[in-house]
Amino acid sequence: MSNSNDHTIVNPSSWPRPRGYSNAVMASGQVLYLGGQIGWTADQEFVARDFLGQTRQALENIVTILEEAGGGPEHIVRLTWYVTDVTEYRAGQKELGAVYRDVLGKHFPAMTLVQVSALAESLAKVEIEATAVLPAAG
Repeated sequence: MSNSNDHTIVNPSSWPRPRGYSNAVMASGQVLYLGGQIGWTADQEFVARDFLGQTRQALENIVTILEEAGGGPEHIVRLTWYVTDVTEYRAGQKELGAVYRDVLGKHFPAMTLVQVSALAESLAKVEIEATAVLPAAG
């Protein structure tokens, strides 16, 4: 286990160390549930049509919401990724890692990845749901 702010990363010591995510996060504070964010801008326009570009925008949207609530990427405890093509996700993992670190830094919460047949917005390639725990008020 490792501590950061009000968060404790939990990875069983007998398991291999996960790369790019954590198995679990224990946290205390105010819970913020973020609805799924897709790769469109605040004007609901898809500037990027590719997976990496849409992922960057979705992550930036998450950061914008966190900032509005008084938090930042370090407060994220869980991300759930919905992708329309897991092969595309796997093929771009090196570049995806760079995009992730550029937007969220070296903070790796618990994560889940699910391939879906489609998303509500037909142009969307990825939707990312987040849960964050901000420090308790006061």
